Amino acid sequence: MMKNIAVVLSYDGTNFNGWQIQKNGPSIQESMEDAIFHLLKQKVHVSGVGRTDSGVHARRYVANFHADCTIPMDRLPYALNSFLPEDIAVSGAVEVPEDFDARFNCTKKEYAYYLFPSTLRDPFHARYAYRYNYPLDITKMQEGAQYFVGKQDFASVRSQGTPVKSTVRTIFWCEVEPVDDLIRIRVCGDGFLYNMVRAIAGTLTYVGGGKLAPKQVRDVLLACDREQAGPTLPACGLFMNRLWYDDTPELDRFRLSD
Repeated sequence: MMKNIAVVLSYDGTNFNGWQIQKNGPSIQESMEDAIFHLLKQKVHVSGVGRTDSGVHARRYVANFHADCTIPMDRLPYALNSFLPEDIAVSGAVEVPEDFDARFNCTKKEYAYYLFPSTLRDPFHARYAYRYNYPLDITKMQEGAQYFVGKQDFASVRSQGTPVKSTVRTIFWCEVEPVDDLIRIRVCGDGFLYNMVRAIAGTLTYVGGGKLAPKQVRDVLLACDREQAGPTLPACGLFMNRLWYDDTPELDRFRLSD
């Protein structure tokens, strides 16, 4: 019998060209569809919660697909993982309503960006944090981060990519906090523009490094000018961190946070 199946997965994006299938290299979506084909002998389309870019990671990612599957949902992650590369892992599976879509049913997303403020390299951070050569003032960064919160135009922190009807988004929180020897920036919103979180992180490094005063973040946003904001930081420090599906309680038991 055909089922709509949602899976929760995580992945190290270093060796992939992002989520979406690409002609010029491996993708997470392609790996998932190949694994399902080898397991179920069915060609399926796997719909993901969003397009993570090349090199971006996910601590929590949700995707769904329609297939005739008799494997119990609690055993499906083990079966799929046997056909997936080591840098992708499925941690949960659940049957969801026929009209559920991983992308359109998601109500909130949280991304986390990791900075490693150090003049010396650390090989254990190289794949998962951006090394920043100069000291950063976390208190000022946290103060500046609050200007990103709310419903407003985020054109100043958007790279040119796929055209969108509007650059207005709602950010529910933007927090800067120390995590061991790293600095973590957590941004939660109802949607994000292309490279938006990486540009927010770059702008906050300007604040932490003294190139911008915290209150100047408001002026940057009001300008709606990408040149006024900080740089788009590299993909290696970015993680999809948490997701919310308010109308699908079946997914709640797989809700992960960091």
